Amino acid sequence: MLNRKRGERTPTSHDTSLIARGTVIRGDVRFSGTLHLDGRIEGLVLADESGAVFTLSENGVVQGEIRVPHAIINGQVHGDIHAGERLELAPEARISGDVHYRTLEMAAGAQVNGRMSHQSTEAPRELPAPTLAGAEALPA
Repeated sequence: MLNRKRGERTPTSHDTSLIARGTVIRGDVRFSGTLHLDGRIEGLVLADESGAVFTLSENGVVQGEIRVPHAIINGQVHGDIHAGERLELAPEARISGDVHYRTLEMAAGAQVNGRMSHQSTEAPRELPAPTLAGAEALPA
C-alpha cells in the first residue's frame, strides 16, 4: 500500500513474498502477509501476524519448524508444523514431524510421518482437587 503523503510503501497483510525455486535460505525466516516458498528453508518459519499465510509448493522444502496461523503445504517438511488456525495438506505434502492444528483439510495422497494433534479453541479446564470421603485434609 502506498503512503500518499510520502509515496512510500507500507506493509499490509496483502503483501506476498516469494522464495523462488533454486533458492536456499539457511536461517530463520520471519514474515507477515503471505510467504510462498518454491525453494528451500533450513530453519524456523515464523509468522509475525495473525492473518499471515505460508504456502509451500510441490517443489518447496522446509528443514525446520513451521509456526504460522495459516499454512498450505504441498511440498516436503522435515520438522514440526504448528498452524494456529488452519492447515491444508495438499496431495503432494510429505511431512516428517508432528502436526499441530486447529482446523485441518487433508487431501488424498498427503502423507504425515508423525503425530497429529488437534488444538482446541477452548481454554483448558482446571479439575477440582480430589477429596476423600470422610477423610481429613492433610496438612501442607
